[in-house]
Amino acid sequence: MNITVVGLSHKTAPVEIREKLSIPEDQIEKAIALLCRRRHIEEVAILNTCNRLEIYAVVTHIERASQEIAQFLAEYSQLPFHDLSQHLFTLLQQDAVRHLMCVASGLDSLVIGEGQILAQVKHTYKLVQQYNDCTRRILNQLFKQAITAGKRVRAETSISTGAVSISSTAVELAQIKIQNLSACKVTIVGAGKMALRLVQHLIAKGGTQISIVNRSVERAKELANQFSDAQLQCYPLAEMMSVIAASDLVFTSTASSEPLLNRAKLEAALKPNQPLMLFDISVPRNVDADVNELAYVQVFNVDDLKIVVVQNQESRRQMAIEAQVLIEEELEAFCTWWHSRETVPIISCLREKVEIIREQELEKALSRLGTEFTKKHQQAIEALTRGIVNKILHEPMVQLRTQRDLEAQRLALQTLQMLFNLDMEEQRSVTKTPSRT
Repeated sequence: MNITVVGLSHKTAPVEIREKLSIPEDQIEKAIALLCRRRHIEEVAILNTCNRLEIYAVVTHIERASQEIAQFLAEYSQLPFHDLSQHLFTLLQQDAVRHLMCVASGLDSLVIGEGQILAQVKHTYKLVQQYNDCTRRILNQLFKQAITAGKRVRAETSISTGAVSISSTAVELAQIKIQNLSACKVTIVGAGKMALRLVQHLIAKGGTQISIVNRSVERAKELANQFSDAQLQCYPLAEMMSVIAASDLVFTSTASSEPLLNRAKLEAALKPNQPLMLFDISVPRNVDADVNELAYVQVFNVDDLKIVVVQNQESRRQMAIEAQVLIEEELEAFCTWWHSRETVPIISCLREKVEIIREQELEKALSRLGTEFTKKHQQAIEALTRGIVNKILHEPMVQLRTQRDLEAQRLALQTLQMLFNLDMEEQRSVTKTPSRT
């Protein structure tokens, strides 16, 4: 079995491409099932965030499976394969494992060290456990080890000290553009985790006039109640345009798959030449691209946050180097477990062959002894033969499983297979699961 990851991120694709590949959570299970029907794919997990869509898979043929995944993404996004393929990356084996560990640790994020990505990897791990048919033991262990790596990096380095999130970076960019946030009327569209962080950082930067617009006013009020001293105003989505028309800054952070704001809506709501600044940190975008055609309206999306990120990047480079050491340790631990799985079929095959020989020889011996041998004596002899077999096999099996030199382990397995003339094809035919159609 091989491990591969095929996907795209803020490093390889602009937001207008990424949003076409964002898979809503209620469609993840269906997407996994469709991928698992492909001929060369055995296990699948999908990591979907605002800055990346990555499909991790255990496959029987790397090149063909990678092609199948890329083809699936082209079909899902309805983008021509040639246009999409230039934005995709493919990583194999240890590189794929290392990449997930870097992602979970925040090293591959737009904002190095950001904490939200670890929670997103954990959420994907929960889905991996739920969709048991298509995400069996290898991906289960991979995500478990990646989460361990992410936790160690945050606990044993300073990379998350003062780490900024997408929300805080958006507020920092707003402050660069406006300078005095306390004088601005600010509207936040959405009431999820990102909106919560927006409120936290706006208040920290001196924001005092903050309104929350959300489809569920009750949820908006729940968020507002966490900041009772700030006196946040809450409005239903039906009043969004009138609230925005009275604002200087607007942050959008909803899970809507369609734009909430476009040129026509803003032209109808705003006064002629009324200035407005929009910060859209959602993927798919909440603000349509045609809003850029309005002369007095400025729009910034997640890709524009790189202006702020570059300024904070240098101070985190040394921390990232320290983190890589920990990731390599977790990578080695996973690879040791991964390759130890190669020993299981051969050990099972050897045990089965030895057991057949033991049973045959025991039957011959008991037939020679005749009927005078009691059942109690027969059981004692059977226990004796089992004990001898187990003791002979125990030490070689332990050495195989615990061998840290992977090449030495592979050579030993090949030698064992040759010396005992083990028929692995016959073993596979016995243990093989029913094929998917």
